[in-house]
Amino acid sequence: MKKTGPTSTPATNRSTVPEFMQELNDLAHRLDPSRYTAFRRCISANNIPDVYSPSIWMGWYGGRYQDYEHALDHYRDQIPHLLHIEWGADCHARRHAEEPYGEPYPPFAPPSSAPQPQPQFPLVKHAEWSETYACDLFDWYLKVQETIPWFAGSAQWIFKDFSTPVRPENPIPRVNQKGLTERDLTPKEGYFVFQSWWASQPMVHIYGHTWPVRWGKPGQRRLVRVYSNCPSVELLLNGKSCGTKTRNSQDFPCAGLRWTIPFADGPNVLRCVGHANNGSTVADEVHFNYQTTPWESPARLLLAEKSRSTDRVTIETRLVDAHGTLCLDARKRVRFTIAGPGKLNDNLGTSTGSRVIELYNGRAEISITPGSQPSLVAVNSPGLLEAVLNIS
Repeated sequence: MKKTGPTSTPATNRSTVPEFMQELNDLAHRLDPSRYTAFRRCISANNIPDVYSPSIWMGWYGGRYQDYEHALDHYRDQIPHLLHIEWGADCHARRHAEEPYGEPYPPFAPPSSAPQPQPQFPLVKHAEWSETYACDLFDWYLKVQETIPWFAGSAQWIFKDFSTPVRPENPIPRVNQKGLTERDLTPKEGYFVFQSWWASQPMVHIYGHTWPVRWGKPGQRRLVRVYSNCPSVELLLNGKSCGTKTRNSQDFPCAGLRWTIPFADGPNVLRCVGHANNGSTVADEVHFNYQTTPWESPARLLLAEKSRSTDRVTIETRLVDAHGTLCLDARKRVRFTIAGPGKLNDNLGTSTGSRVIELYNGRAEISITPGSQPSLVAVNSPGLLEAVLNIS
């Protein structure tokens, strides 16, 4: 018998699939005649269930997310009862992009031909697994879904990141990173996109709570995204009002709650205030540095203690150029190791709990439970000298 590895599946006799699915469909109807049957992505049996979902991943496994409505229209004529199950995008928590497409927002152009019925590999090249791109994809899909009168509904994939043996190449190895939260339920930025569309309690959220360093040229105008379900939001930069915007669900991105403003070199504070219909207000605030010094080719890794408590030390590695400037687009894979009685808090499958991980904007962090004696912590990456830190 031929053995199968973790990335392979046994051979399938596709001719028997419709027969098997029909048997399951009939059984489900006998057991509970009151419920509809449904399944996803089984083209050879798509006429069997009461409700069927094709595989539509516009903007991730192929195509552009701007063509999402065209893909829905394509399938509408083929499937009597369509429900869109499983859509979204992978994103590496704490990785952000100033311009996730090369240009802030490409003009929309109708596709020259009908969307392909199945996703096309590889992943879209401009995504780079940033939370920025994923948020825009979520925002576009939700905008479109709100306006289609015949659209029955959908289910985003998936609420939180989860382990998988078939994704060793991911930024966090063997973790599917399509979640709106990390594995430990820490919300990613995309969580707040959905909250701005669906939450009943007033909320407001400035994009970038895990984005400590933004970058650009001096005086360059940068996009600030705010997600909120409030009808109006005011933004303040370093204590000065940047104006109030009115929410419009069809004004992409952020339902119109966006500002393009220049930051000060160095430290900045963004604060926003959302005004709810009931007269109450909600607020949010982020602190970050604005880096105007351009970086050159990555040269070396640095390793330093970031914070300490009674039972935990958090360390951070940074990838810098020969002049010590942080390389904010660096995505190299690094590995943390430890020698001594201390213990790495790793194998958690999160952006701050993985021994092996891709950098997010030139940095990565992990925590250590110190021992009774000092430990040596190191970080390395192919082609770079190892950095070492003594933890007492």
